[in-house]
Amino acid sequence: MKSILSLLLLLLLLTPGLLFAELSVPHFFSDHMVLQRERAAAIWGNANAGVEVSVAFKGKSVSAKAGADGKWRTQIETGKADAMGAVLTISAGADKLEIKDVLVGEVWFASGQSNMFYTMNRSPEYAGLIAESTHPALRMFNAPLVTAAEDQDDIEGSWQASTPETVPGFSAVAFFFARKLHLELGIPVGVIKSAWGGKPVETFTSREALNTLPGTKALVDAILKDEASYDQARADAAYAIKLEQWKATMAAAKGKPDVDRKRLPKKPDAPKRPLLTEGRPGVLYAAMIHPFVGYTMRGAIWYQGEGNARPGAVPYDQTLPLMINDWRKRWGDEFSFYYVQLASFHAPSTEPGTPDSWALTQDRMRLVLATTPKTGMAITNDVGEANDIHPKNKKDPGERLARWALTKDYGKELIYSGPLFKSSTAKDSAIRVTFDQSGTGLKSRDGGPLKRFEIAGADKKWKWADAKIDGKDAVLVSSAEVKSPVAVRYAWAANPEGANLVNSDGLPSSVFRTDDWDDVEVKVDTTAVKASEGRRAMSAEIKALAAERAKHDRRSPEYQALNKKFQELMTKYKEGAPKK
Repeated sequence: MKSILSLLLLLLLLTPGLLFAELSVPHFFSDHMVLQRERAAAIWGNANAGVEVSVAFKGKSVSAKAGADGKWRTQIETGKADAMGAVLTISAGADKLEIKDVLVGEVWFASGQSNMFYTMNRSPEYAGLIAESTHPALRMFNAPLVTAAEDQDDIEGSWQASTPETVPGFSAVAFFFARKLHLELGIPVGVIKSAWGGKPVETFTSREALNTLPGTKALVDAILKDEASYDQARADAAYAIKLEQWKATMAAAKGKPDVDRKRLPKKPDAPKRPLLTEGRPGVLYAAMIHPFVGYTMRGAIWYQGEGNARPGAVPYDQTLPLMINDWRKRWGDEFSFYYVQLASFHAPSTEPGTPDSWALTQDRMRLVLATTPKTGMAITNDVGEANDIHPKNKKDPGERLARWALTKDYGKELIYSGPLFKSSTAKDSAIRVTFDQSGTGLKSRDGGPLKRFEIAGADKKWKWADAKIDGKDAVLVSSAEVKSPVAVRYAWAANPEGANLVNSDGLPSSVFRTDDWDDVEVKVDTTAVKASEGRRAMSAEIKALAAERAKHDRRSPEYQALNKKFQELMTKYKEGAPKK
């Protein structure tokens, strides 16, 4: 009898699933969540292999069987919007999960970099609004900042209802977007926010998708090469040297005037594997996007592009559609996707025809509207700040995104965008430009002459232009200095100070150009850039080798081997020095 009991105990220990049902769901299936209304909402998780899992919600129930890997997935009809919290019950055998206070309404996914991550408490002018922000049926799930080498199925976080205590930590753009939908539609709205500041679009895209475009495939190849050659011990040694140098610099700066301290270097970051480094291709997709893939929702909002507005970047009108289509394919849903065009930044330009990667990125964002279905763009060249890449005005961007959703997804009759370039035709010694989204008519924001129009002839010499409104939806552009104009640009600058073309709702016109000339951004010597990057990497390797070599006796074989490699790298480093 004892032997039988011992055998049973051993069996239970070896197969814990016989004792405890391993029923679980991702963190975002949790109390206070919002399910998409009038859809079959996807619910999924893990259980013991072969176990029948039942899901019940508001009188409806469905079931699914866990596969050999323990994963299960099902869908349950949600019905009409409902602000009365209900219980979502998930059971498997004797195990049961109860997710409480579940609402039914509209669900949106919010992502991007720092201007989407930017929280309400960072803009002091919103203090009064925050104090009045008790909206029990407006909720947000905030994802943490994490990285992963492989696709993840879960991410931490929790749902929070809008209150004066929680709203300070909400994404400001996402909050104003959701608030406008909530107040206009009168139904629950839930937003899942998963964003990380300072990161390019490529990190939010899967490496599988990135491999389909030559420019982004090169980025994937580079990270895989870096990963293959990564040496943690060597990286730690190089970091230790940088850290000691930083400490010495900071110690020497004590007691110095503040003006000198402003130039002090920041503390070096601890080394990470390339595949765990935020910002590298596919890393944030794996950790912060993939867990949510399949969550039933109406659409996504996006505020990013700053990290791609640089000379030599893969064109944004290629990389943004690549990410959008990647997400839609993985969700299995052609959901709506609305994004914020970059706001003004940097000192205002004063000369026409100035090359500008920021303006080029803005214009490439505009082009996405024509190439990628069910997209919309909030124009924000009137809310930027010359000295701050993070404009404090997040109400206008959020509510302008909401205009697109209210019109395209909810059937409201609104002017949903600022004027968008439609066409241009030569007319005598002028060019007539027509616009979509003019409302009841175009106008000047300040009542003065239209500014920031540029015009050029076949010689490609740009001149400031005279521009006059011609009818409801057109502007006539000319210059006494350009007798036979062939091209027009508007607001072509990172900070187009004075740009004042708006529609009848006061929404600003987007940057645009009618030409396809190659004078729009500063040319970069990519060979020199790559050489500089290579020298920096070699310098770090040399320092790491020196640190490792110092640990050994000069007569030891280890020292001799390290010294040989050190000398070889030093020779190569000196040979590659820039010629004076």
